[in-house]
Amino acid sequence: MTYATILFFLLFTTLPLVWLVLTSVKPETDIVTAAGVKYWPSSFTFEHYVNIWWQSGFAVLVLNSAKTTAMTILICLVAGSLGAYAFSRFRFPGRKEMLLGLLVVRMFPAVVKIIPLFIIMRGLGLLDSSFGLALAYSSFLLPLFVWIMKGFFDALPDDLEEAARIDGCTRLGAMVRIVLPLARNGLVATTVFVAIGAWNEFLFALMLTTSQGSRTWPVGLQLMIGEFQLPWGMLAAGGVISIIPVVVLFAFIQRVLVSGLTTGAVKG
Repeated sequence: MTYATILFFLLFTTLPLVWLVLTSVKPETDIVTAAGVKYWPSSFTFEHYVNIWWQSGFAVLVLNSAKTTAMTILICLVAGSLGAYAFSRFRFPGRKEMLLGLLVVRMFPAVVKIIPLFIIMRGLGLLDSSFGLALAYSSFLLPLFVWIMKGFFDALPDDLEEAARIDGCTRLGAMVRIVLPLARNGLVATTVFVAIGAWNEFLFALMLTTSQGSRTWPVGLQLMIGEFQLPWGMLAAGGVISIIPVVVLFAFIQRVLVSGLTTGAVKG
């Protein structure tokens, strides 16, 4: 029974990916046929990849997503690490209320923030820019980063900073030189969550960008769908291309990621 359940969930999660890859290499005549669904292509073609990469400007969209994701990670790393360290090591008035506030922010759906963020970004001149989009992403990813990293910092002994300060380090220096290296697995695991969230985000990118110069790949794929046109092959090819960076990322850091998740799940 256990193996049957595992097999069911394995097929449930992998078959859509297999179908996506097969659709991306099918000729257009095999994707939509009068006879119904054609599961296996009569021949393999990479024309959909060529068309979406060179004719639709998808390379620019992927580059925009990479740039926005990198800026979001940088914002969350700097601000989130400092915030998580402060919540973990300091006891100050309003600390519990601020932590509760971070949770409350995560409870609200993202669509509630669209109008206030749009007004703020317009006032600051950050609409339709990668940096403005990164700030918008950070508004819902930063609380998650702070909460997770606070757990990792709580698991480290307090006397590490005291020993470093006795040796002449400032509190910030102790954090950068001693605490962060010891919490690197948790830092990597949390950064991966932020990266995936920023890479795949759609709603904010749709509402806060208007031009090809800052538009991300999820919005670009959505805009390919017209009233009388549905390019399944190009959409599937775009989906496969967008998955590749995430797969490569996991391939390189899987050991550190698993170690970080395990450390964060077991305390004491």
